Amino acid sequence: MSGVTSIKKKKKTASNEIAVNIKGLDKWFGEFQALRKIDLTVHKGETVVICGPSGSGKSTLIRCINRLEVLDKGRITVGGIQLTNDIKAIEKIRTNVGMVFQQFNLFPHLTVLSNLTLGPVWVKKTPKAKAEEEALKNLRRVHIEEQAYKYPSQLSGGQQQRVAIARSLTMNPDLLLFDEPTSALDPEMIKEVLEVMMDLSRDGITMIVVTHEMNFANMVADRVIFMDDGEIVEENNPKDFFNNPQHERTKLFLSQIL
Repeated sequence: MSGVTSIKKKKKTASNEIAVNIKGLDKWFGEFQALRKIDLTVHKGETVVICGPSGSGKSTLIRCINRLEVLDKGRITVGGIQLTNDIKAIEKIRTNVGMVFQQFNLFPHLTVLSNLTLGPVWVKKTPKAKAEEEALKNLRRVHIEEQAYKYPSQLSGGQQQRVAIARSLTMNPDLLLFDEPTSALDPEMIKEVLEVMMDLSRDGITMIVVTHEMNFANMVADRVIFMDDGEIVEENNPKDFFNNPQHERTKLFLSQIL
């Protein structure tokens, strides 16, 4: 396991309040079934790490949570709002759910600060001065306030990904989704991004993280979920997940990745 230090720091305790509830989720792409009868509950303040081989349905699952993919069967409730075809419900959920992708998806013609203020100003109608104040606060939070007036092309990959995280934070989300946030980074840049994510977890932000960074999962997650062939095969606390996996597919995966 690599990427972050082995020092655990105390984090805020998850609450009993449900942030995400998924029941009986199926997802098809033509003849291919990507998700099979997914049941998952995530509580406010939890950090849940989802791992598994490529093509196991991990990214599809979290993309269903903010309706980037349409579920074919089942029910998803986010922050007490059921995800349906109702546009207003979808917009409300997306406003309260931040997502950080593999690629940074920053606007290259805008400065870092402008990338961060775009959402609050246009979506939440936040006054520009207040949006900039919040943006700078979030850049401090991810340790790159000094890059505020640069353009994305002037930053390293790790810095760009931290900008992407700060951009999600500017919307004050109740939930952050991470889809392999370090997979496009050079090895030396992975650590700086994971340490920012560790800080967010310790602050009690609800996070669902798709990643192969098993040291991060071991140190930070409240629960680790292993998926294969569109199913949740196993889930447990990190200690038992890594030291005493129950399913043969989990054991094989861990033997290959650790």
